[in-house]
Amino acid sequence: MKSIPIYTPQLSGNETKFVLDCMKSGWISSRGKYVELFEDAFCTFTKSEFSTTVSNGTVALHLALLALGVKEGDEVIVPTFTYIASVNAIRYVGATPVFVDSEPEYWQADVEDIARKISPKTKAILAVHLYGHMADMPAINALAKKHKLFVIEDAAEAFGSYVNGQHAGTFGDIGTFSFFANKTITTGEGGMVTTQCPKLDEKIRLLKNHYSLPDKKYWHDEIGYNYRMTNICAAIGLAQLEQVENILIKKNKIAETYHRGLSGAPVTFQGTKPGAVHSQWMVSLILQNEYAVDTQIEKDTTIKRDALIEYLSARNIETRPTFYPAHTMPMYKTFVERNSTYPVAKKLGQRGINLPSYPGLTQDDILHICAQIKNFFKAGSKTKVQDKIQTQNKVQANAHI
Repeated sequence: MKSIPIYTPQLSGNETKFVLDCMKSGWISSRGKYVELFEDAFCTFTKSEFSTTVSNGTVALHLALLALGVKEGDEVIVPTFTYIASVNAIRYVGATPVFVDSEPEYWQADVEDIARKISPKTKAILAVHLYGHMADMPAINALAKKHKLFVIEDAAEAFGSYVNGQHAGTFGDIGTFSFFANKTITTGEGGMVTTQCPKLDEKIRLLKNHYSLPDKKYWHDEIGYNYRMTNICAAIGLAQLEQVENILIKKNKIAETYHRGLSGAPVTFQGTKPGAVHSQWMVSLILQNEYAVDTQIEKDTTIKRDALIEYLSARNIETRPTFYPAHTMPMYKTFVERNSTYPVAKKLGQRGINLPSYPGLTQDDILHICAQIKNFFKAGSKTKVQDKIQTQNKVQANAHI
């Protein structure tokens, strides 16, 4: 039986050619022509004024917070439904994460909850763009302007995503991207930091390079970091950018095929807000109410999210659960505000599944996955009816005792 992974990168362009060029030239570490070429091409595609390469998406977030002066005693508002790196970076600088809930249809940070959570200690809003859709940046920027807050965009999962024609990572003070192997474009490991401000760009470049002053060799004014991208990684990134339009078209067709193939199944896909372009990084859905998920929380349900994941895995189809809300992690439970329950984030974390979404998926692959998901629900419905009959029989038997 054919194995279908959750993701595999499309490396069908000039990746090998450019990497071999690096090796022949001897420029394989953080110096070399491909670093600047990749940064320039990234600016062109995203229409950002400044882009600087870094070693991964997590350090991109760390640099963004450092460059904006976020520190101990400050609060940073962040959705609890996110990958843990978004929250960890806030703690790297000693600041306090303040969690907000999510929108039920689009899965992004709830702007009304952001407004409720702003306090005199709030220094920044960290807007996370999840699974290829963007947060409501016009509304978030309006809030930030009103309260004089910084805005950081975690666009790790949103390369190729837009709101009102503007690319992710270009709305806030700083944007961050990831190029891990499962991202829309990859460098293996790597990231990018974007900004429209020359002073912030200069600060970020100093911080990522040990704060080494360009005009005074081996002199360092502040503590810096080695967060640089290698020339080899940048070469791969440049080759990926050359074929990004083709990749995005393929991913959009994949999402459309999933939507058609699972029509009528008891699932709900992540929505796309009017004015937004969804890059479909990872096609994601949630199981509807009667098929919810967590055995520890909803013991009555018969068909569960994890059971579907296991069912598909047994048929060589790799999927993965959506993120656990960060506020449920042991190290972040103490940061939960009193009376905050985050019901939407909880639902998304319990019921969500990411489906195989890589550009090389064929239509037959997707229809096979859809058929297996529907087969699971058919089998589960029979189980549900049988369980109900057994329960009724037990009730009737007990009534005669």
